[in-house]
Amino acid sequence: MSYRIDEIDKRILYHLADDARNTTAPTIAEEVDVTPATIRHRIRQMEEAGIIQGYHADIDYERTDSRIVNQFTCTVAVADRHRLAQEALQVSGVVNVRKLMAGRENLVVTAVGTGTDDITRIARELSSLGLDLEREDIVQDELFHPYHPFGSDDDASRQSFADVQSLTGGAEVIEFTVPEDAAVTGTTLEAANDSGILDDDSLVISIERGDAVLTPKGDTVIEAGDVVTLFAPETVSSETVEAFETTE
Repeated sequence: MSYRIDEIDKRILYHLADDARNTTAPTIAEEVDVTPATIRHRIRQMEEAGIIQGYHADIDYERTDSRIVNQFTCTVAVADRHRLAQEALQVSGVVNVRKLMAGRENLVVTAVGTGTDDITRIARELSSLGLDLEREDIVQDELFHPYHPFGSDDDASRQSFADVQSLTGGAEVIEFTVPEDAAVTGTTLEAANDSGILDDDSLVISIERGDAVLTPKGDTVIEAGDVVTLFAPETVSSETVEAFETTE
């Protein structure tokens, strides 16, 4: 079964894309109201699922002995695109290859050379592999920014993090990250049901706390930072949703 990311995962990916080196689990945990152990656990899960495929340094090659960064836009036969991309990566100086979904100009190769002669050498080696070089450009600068929809919005500090999945027949599975001042925080599941904080039709099916996944029982206390997953045979009631939201 493929890994399905939720709002917590999206926020983790946003911070890692912004600055993986200086981003810590406690920093992200403080923003999304979970424990640092939960953040580290989620990162491991996404690494194992192949969502996070690596962490790469952003290097200014021009500052390393004035090297030149060159981009080659190439055309290759679609059937050979993957093989030639792999072979292009083996050329000394090539640091990145992008495969594009196009008939022409479908391979973009970024290479670093010690000077114009070295760039010419790389171009010849790429041509000898069978890449048709359409265009060559010197890269002046490259800017990055994390994916905006995974980041915070103006209301993030006033909302809990929730992820909803609709099932066949109208049922829903909804996942909440419990804030400190939610109505449900600090109560047992039995007390929450008896007081009406949780409606009778909603069933808590799991509670994720740090690296542990708890089996919900009547005397289980819901704590701030817990990731609580509920199942409802129909749409989760607004009263139940409100019980998991911050009261600020």
